[in-house]
Amino acid sequence: MIRISTIFIAICMVLVAASLGLILYSVAGISGSESAIVALTALTFLILYNAVSMRLRDRTDVGGQIADLSRGTADLARQVAEFGRRLAAVEGRVASANSAGADRIQNVVGEINELGMLVKQLAVSVAGHDDLLASGAAVQPPDRQAQNELTFAAEETGTAAEAPAVAPAATAAPTPAAAAAAPAAQTAPSRSQAQLLAAVKSAVEENRIDIYLQPMVTLPQRKVRFYEAVTRLRDDKDQILAAEDFIAVAEAGGLIGRIDNMVMLRCVQVLRRLMVRNKDVGIFCNVAAATLGNPATFAQCLDFLEANRALAPSFVLEFKQATFRNLGLTETEHLAALAQRGFRFSIDHVTDLRIEPRELADRGVRFIKVPAALLLDPKQTSTSDIHPSDLSDLLGRFGIDLIAEKIEGERAVVDLLDYDVRFGQGFLFAPPRPLRPEGASATGGATPDKAQEPHGSSNTAPLNSPAIEPPPRATGNAALARRAAGPG
Repeated sequence: MIRISTIFIAICMVLVAASLGLILYSVAGISGSESAIVALTALTFLILYNAVSMRLRDRTDVGGQIADLSRGTADLARQVAEFGRRLAAVEGRVASANSAGADRIQNVVGEINELGMLVKQLAVSVAGHDDLLASGAAVQPPDRQAQNELTFAAEETGTAAEAPAVAPAATAAPTPAAAAAAPAAQTAPSRSQAQLLAAVKSAVEENRIDIYLQPMVTLPQRKVRFYEAVTRLRDDKDQILAAEDFIAVAEAGGLIGRIDNMVMLRCVQVLRRLMVRNKDVGIFCNVAAATLGNPATFAQCLDFLEANRALAPSFVLEFKQATFRNLGLTETEHLAALAQRGFRFSIDHVTDLRIEPRELADRGVRFIKVPAALLLDPKQTSTSDIHPSDLSDLLGRFGIDLIAEKIEGERAVVDLLDYDVRFGQGFLFAPPRPLRPEGASATGGATPDKAQEPHGSSNTAPLNSPAIEPPPRATGNAALARRAAGPG
């Protein structure tokens, strides 16, 4: 557009100059050469005039644009300065908040450290009192509330007459050593292998198989999470045969499969009643190596477990460490069949810490029970591939929980907490407690002459209403330590 106007102006100037030359030539009588010179002079003057006028006009326009640009730059500078001021104010507030937060965190950390020291001191004091109690220096009367902390609760059937009663409590809290010696005091005297086999066969045929339940608690809260079913047999004189006394004889006589089947049946019945109240509870049921390796016996167990497959997450099958280390082709296939149906496994009778967690996890093992004495044994540091304090973390990476068993003193609990052990089992928390016998009345089910027997047949519970004796009373200091350590 500018180029067209410039050309138009130039043409106009040429026409004006030519017209001027023609006028001078025709009117004034000037010759043609002179008139041409005059015309060129006029044209030059017009060109100069046009150039000067355009330069002045452009300068005016550029000056206005520069002024507008200057005003915009000044406004931008003011805005940048305002943003800088606001940013400085925000940075100051953030720094102040960070400083205040750091001070508060330091205060909280200091208080937590003080509480930790107090809890450790309290735990040491409790351990000392427990040692005094274990040595017989002091015995306190039982406390009903403390007894009920680990009591095996039965299902409420709707009427008070049907509610299972708890077995009579002792007049004094037994020490762990006394609790451990109680079952042994009622066991049968030493017999020959033939007599023992006859007693076992008679007990199996007449269904004199008792189930004792021992709780496994969380640490440090000591909240009951699982129960282990411990099998006891009674002979014709109601004398107790412990598992370590009859298992070898039963395996040699081909009776262990029938015992395992009967124990599984009763454990499932008890578990169903337990889960009415608490869906998170579980039961550990021991299975013998002979049962796992016998195709006929295992087929019966598998059919029964298949029918109760819905209980698989809460029904844990327990095997010895030696069983897992000597698995044959048959045993491996049977374990795979159980794992395929969702059942989980536990390993007990651990004699050393040479453990391959990946291999065990692949086979379906989810729990390993290690004696507390073995975990706390300093010699294990040099004989095992991992330090015992790191075992719980290593197993946890493969989904396996470590359970410390055979805990008999508070001092062991304090040491195990440093090992990050999540579950504990032992006479410190409660010894194995029997179920009441079938047919026992709701008010006790015991005859007067047997009411005080702690492990007799009168203290077992019918399968349709499981209950066990209350555990030994925890001292007031132990209860205080649990409250300080966390909710129970």
